Amino acid sequence: MDIALQSQNLLYSYGYWWPMRNHMNAGSQLQMAPQSGLLSSGQQAHSQDSNLSTGSSHSDKEADQAITPEKAGGTRTGGGSERKRKRKTDSNSDKSRVPSDKKTPSLDYFNKLTPGASPIRHTASGAKSPSPAAQQPYPMFPPSPQQPSILAAPPDYALMHPPKIPTQVANKQVQTDLTCQRIQEFENQASSDLELRNNKIDELSRTAEELRHQLAAQAKAMEQHKAHTNKCIDVVKKLLKEKSNIEKKEARQRCMQNRLRLGQFVTQRVGATFQENWTDGYAFQELSRRQEEISSEREEIDRQKKLLTKRRPTNSETGRGKRGTGGGSNSVPGGGAGVGGNSQTVLHNGTDTFLKPDPVPTMSAQEYYEADEILKLRQSALKKEDADLQLEMEKLERERNLHIRELKRIHNEDQSRFNNHPVLNDRYLLLMLLGKGGFSEVHKAFDLKEQRYVACKVHQLNKDWKEDKKANYIKHALREYNIHKALDHPRVVKLYDVFEIDANSFCTVLEYCDGHDLDFYLKQHKTIAEREARSIVMQVVSALKYLNEIKPPVIHYDLKPGNILLTEGNVCGEIKITDFGLSKVMDEENYNPDHGMDLTSQGAGTYWYLPPECFVVGKNPPKISSKVDVWSVGVIFYQCLYGKKPFGHNQSQATILEENTILKATEVQFANKPTVSNEAKSFIRSCLAYRKEDRIDVISLARHDHVWRHERVIFLLVAEVKETSLGSRFQGPPCPKISASVIKTCGKEVKRLHGRDETRSTVL
Repeated sequence: MDIALQSQNLLYSYGYWWPMRNHMNAGSQLQMAPQSGLLSSGQQAHSQDSNLSTGSSHSDKEADQAITPEKAGGTRTGGGSERKRKRKTDSNSDKSRVPSDKKTPSLDYFNKLTPGASPIRHTASGAKSPSPAAQQPYPMFPPSPQQPSILAAPPDYALMHPPKIPTQVANKQVQTDLTCQRIQEFENQASSDLELRNNKIDELSRTAEELRHQLAAQAKAMEQHKAHTNKCIDVVKKLLKEKSNIEKKEARQRCMQNRLRLGQFVTQRVGATFQENWTDGYAFQELSRRQEEISSEREEIDRQKKLLTKRRPTNSETGRGKRGTGGGSNSVPGGGAGVGGNSQTVLHNGTDTFLKPDPVPTMSAQEYYEADEILKLRQSALKKEDADLQLEMEKLERERNLHIRELKRIHNEDQSRFNNHPVLNDRYLLLMLLGKGGFSEVHKAFDLKEQRYVACKVHQLNKDWKEDKKANYIKHALREYNIHKALDHPRVVKLYDVFEIDANSFCTVLEYCDGHDLDFYLKQHKTIAEREARSIVMQVVSALKYLNEIKPPVIHYDLKPGNILLTEGNVCGEIKITDFGLSKVMDEENYNPDHGMDLTSQGAGTYWYLPPECFVVGKNPPKISSKVDVWSVGVIFYQCLYGKKPFGHNQSQATILEENTILKATEVQFANKPTVSNEAKSFIRSCLAYRKEDRIDVISLARHDHVWRHERVIFLLVAEVKETSLGSRFQGPPCPKISASVIKTCGKEVKRLHGRDETRSTVL
C-alpha cells in the first residue's frame, strides 16, 4: 500500500494527479462543487496568477466533471464543506492551494517535498510556468457542461507519453570553498579579460581599417602603375614605330640608289605580253668598260710582243758576221749592192716594176731586253688589274643579289596586309617584313609583355582554297606546332606562342635571330674554312643528338643551309636550326627500330639534301630513319668546304627527279682544291654512305673523331700529364694515332700543365 501511494504521489508530482482521484478512497478524495461558474472563475484565476501548469488545471476540471449526481447528493462531511469554503476563499491565490484540516498520507508526502522537487509545479524563485495562452494558439474557454458518467474507464498510463521535463534549477544552497576575495579576483580577472578582448578587438579593427586603407592605396598605386606602364608601352610603341619607319625609309633610299648603281627590273613589252627584265646599273657598266679596255690593251701588248720578236737581235756578233759573209757570197754577180742595199729589182725586160721594202732595222740586245721587260710589266699589271676587276665583279654580284632580295622584300612588304605596324594578340608589335614564303610571312616584331624581339610567322590561307585543303594545311601547321613546342635546346629555335588572327590566318611566335641563314652566307662567300665549317657541323650534330634522345625521337627531314640560322650573322658564332614543317615523329606506333618508319610525304623536301632511300619507288612506301638527317649533314659539310653540292649541283629539282641523280650517287668525289683534311673527308664519307645500313647513325656521329677529336685529345693529354693525380687512365672508345699537327695544337695546353715544352706522339 505504501508503494502504491508513493507511485500515486509521484504521478501527482509530474502533473498526472487528476486520474488518481477516481481510484482513491472516498475518505481520502477531495470533493469539489460542480458549479460551472465557480470552475470558470477558478480557471481564469489560475490562468492569470497561478503557477500551476495547464495540464493541472484541466485535470481539476475533468475531475470535477467526473463526479456523478449520486456522489454530489451524498452525505458531505464537515471537512468537505470546509475544504470547499477554503478553496473558494483561496481561488485567487498566486502560490498554491491550502490543504484541508484532514491530513492524508499523500498530503503529508507533498508537504514534505521541498520547493523545486517537481519539475512542473515548483520552479525557481521568480519563475512562472507558461500560460495556456502561450502554449495554445487560441484562448481557452470554459468547457461545456457534460453529463457525469460513472462508467468512465480509467486512463491507460502505458499509452501516455510523459511530458518534457524542463531543466531543473535548484535553489538549495551548496557549501563551497570559494571566498568573497576569490570571487572578486575571478570577477576582476573576467573584467580584465573582457577589457583585453575589447582592446584586442579595437586593435584588430584599427588594423583592419589600416589594411583597408593600404589596400585602397595599393589599388590606387596599381592603377597608377598600370597607367604608367600603359604610357611607357605607348611610348615604346611610338619609338619603335618611328625607328621602323626610319629604317624603312633608309632601306628604300638605299634601294633607289642601288637601282642606279647595281641595276633594276624594267618592264618591257615582248609581243603581246609584258615581262620584267633585269638591267645592270652603272657600276656593272663601268666594270664592263674597264674589262674591255684591259682586253684591248692586252691585245696591243700581244701585237707589240710579236713585233719585238721580229726585231730580236742575233745571239752574237760572230754569228752576225758569218751570216753577212754568207750573204755576200750569195749575192748576184755584178750586183751593185748587197742584201741590205737600196737597189731596185730589174726585170728581164729592163724595166723597174716593184720596189723592195726597207728591211726592219735590227735592235741591239740591250734595246730588245728593255722593250721586252716593259711589255712583261704591262702584261703583269693588266693581269693584276683583271684579277681585281674579277673580285670587284664578284663583290658587285653579291651586292646585286642582296639588292634583288631587298627589292623583293620591299615589294612584298608594300603588298602585305600587316605593313602598318599592327599589334597582334594585344602583345606583338609588327615592325618589318623579314621574308615571305609560299603561304606565310615572317615579320620582325616586339613583344610588349616580355620586352624582347621575336619573329612572327603569319600563316595565311588562300580564300579560294577548298575546305579540305584548308583543313589539311591547318593540320600540318598544328602538327609542326605540336612537335616544335616540346623542344628545348640551345641549338633549336624556341617556339613561344601560337594564336589565331582571323578565320583564314594564324600566327606562330618564334625566337628572333639577328642574322642571315647559312644559305645566304654561302651565296655571299661561296666557301667556308674547314675550322668554321666544323664548328657549324658540331652544333648541328648536337641538335640532332638531342632530337634523337627525346621521347619520342624526331626526324627533322628538311635539314639544309636555309634552315640553319647564324645568330650573329657570321660563321664564327652560334647557330640554330628551324623549320620543323616536315618533321617526323618516331613513335612506337609508326617506328620500327629494325626497319624504320614509312615515308608518307614522298616528294616533299629539298632533293639535294635527301638520301637515296627517299627516292625509291615501289608498291610500299620507303622506310626512313634518323639517318636521313645524317645524309643532310654530310651534304651541308661538303657544300661549306667546296662551295658546291656533291650531287646535282646546278640542277633543278625536276632534273634531279627525272635523271635519278640521287639514286645514282653511289660515291662522293672530292676535288683537289681547296685543301681538306683527311678527317673531314672521312666524316663526309661516313655521312654519305649509299646504303642506309652502312651509314653512320646520329649517336655515333656525335662521337666521331672529327667532331670531338681535338677536345678528346686535349683531355687525353691532360689526363696523361695528371695521371698520378687522376689515379686511372681514361676509359672510352679507342682513339686513333694522334698526328703531329694535333699534338702541336694541343702542345700549349700540355706545356702549361706539364711545365715543359714536351709532348708525346704515341697511340693513347
